[in-house]
Amino acid sequence: MTESLDTTVDFRATMGRLVTGVSVITTRSGSTPIGMTASAVSALSLAPLQLIVCIANRLYTRTAIAEHGRFAVNVLGEDSEILARNFAMSKPEKFAGVETIDDHGVPVLKDAIAAVVCDVAEALPGGDHTIFVGDVRYCTHRVDSRPLVHFAGDFGALSASR
Repeated sequence: MTESLDTTVDFRATMGRLVTGVSVITTRSGSTPIGMTASAVSALSLAPLQLIVCIANRLYTRTAIAEHGRFAVNVLGEDSEILARNFAMSKPEKFAGVETIDDHGVPVLKDAIAAVVCDVAEALPGGDHTIFVGDVRYCTHRVDSRPLVHFAGDFGALSASR
């Protein structure tokens, strides 16, 4: 293990060693679908059912979630790297060619291996991010699916089970 100074670069590189799942967070701004790739998602509580997402304050998705009051976490499968990269870019047409279901007031990605729709219960400050606590309103998943993972700045898949 190497020691390094406490800098943003060092911290990002260190936290990049934490393997995370990859999700697309979706919401609406009026009738416009909004979305971004995220890895800062976690289950929070079973009673009540809650999860958290952490969104950078500088991102429009953060403003849209705060205004709309509802968001979805769309967990991506191991074959969804292109989708993850698409939603990670700053471009206006992220949803072009992406199939969604909008039965719950926010777009849910049809190709997601799991999805959770939440109402914002709390928005808490977290440095340069906002921590949204979401009350779960709907969730679904595919049993036979494997997640896309993020590690050290790159995407990958879990190895086959033994």
